[in-house]
Amino acid sequence: MSGFLTKLILVGSFVHAGLSCYHCFIDTEDSMRLCWGHILTEYNIRNVDSCFKMLDRMFNNNQNVIEAAKVGRGYDSVLRKIMMAEIMPIVEEFDQAMNNETEYEDRLQAAADKFITIASGLPRASGCFPPCGFQALGAVYNCMSCQYDTCEFPLDCPLQEITVEENNRTQMWCEVPFILPSDIQIVWRYTEVKTVLMDRFKEVTVGVDKLYSIPSARPEHSGTYQCEIFSQERSLVRIYYHLSVTPRAGVGHVKLQDVFNQALLPAGHFPLTLPQPPFALLRLPRSDLLTVCLSSLLLLLFLTLGLLYYKTTNKKNMKETDQEHEPLRKRYILHTT
Repeated sequence: MSGFLTKLILVGSFVHAGLSCYHCFIDTEDSMRLCWGHILTEYNIRNVDSCFKMLDRMFNNNQNVIEAAKVGRGYDSVLRKIMMAEIMPIVEEFDQAMNNETEYEDRLQAAADKFITIASGLPRASGCFPPCGFQALGAVYNCMSCQYDTCEFPLDCPLQEITVEENNRTQMWCEVPFILPSDIQIVWRYTEVKTVLMDRFKEVTVGVDKLYSIPSARPEHSGTYQCEIFSQERSLVRIYYHLSVTPRAGVGHVKLQDVFNQALLPAGHFPLTLPQPPFALLRLPRSDLLTVCLSSLLLLLFLTLGLLYYKTTNKKNMKETDQEHEPLRKRYILHTT
């Protein structure tokens, strides 16, 4: 009967301690075996509760132990092996044996220090990167709750605004600051309105492309674009871009391009008219447009100089010809008279 009461007291002490760094890895039965023979030196009596308080102080409430146990996902099993390698030899040695509190203090403190040293060398978690996304690899092991703490961020990222001038290129990237699994799938969706409501979007592409590019943005491209990343059919994050395309007048530039094209053609040739989309010139960068303008002006200048040179040379040749035929002309006049 006395043995049953002793076990009941030990279990009660264990439940009172709750989950913690030590109790995450050491079974209840082993803890009872460890503390069974704890003797208070001052009173020379066995006191189990004092043993559990010592465990709390050295392991459960020791901030160095807690920090050392903050490992990345999958390494909690390694923590268990380290803790058991330090505690179980003491359990086997102290089982059903009387030992004073000084002996407990020295042996358990050495075990705690060894656990801190080895556990601190294990890989750390990447951590949580705000403000959004399910970051499984960023989860950190919490030995106070005996489980991994998730980042607890929403899947939906804040809406990002993009403004682009008409006919300019725009790019949207489906990228996140945290590590992604290797088997991701990316879905791009679009809606004409500014919203983050899922039922308003229509699927555009499915694959692994992180980049969504619009080579020449037009007003009808305005709207909200959503990028959602999946891994094993589980959503990891949803990124939103609201695109605003600013229109600009381009008809005058198109007509100017036609003039330049005709000026560059040889004389007597007419340009071949081909259908083309409106504002086609605006797809050229401004630097190219400036080059065309300068080239056309230089061509017109050369044509003008060439024409002047031709007229001057022709007039001179005619004058020389008249001088050569002047004697003949005089003879002809005398002969006829």
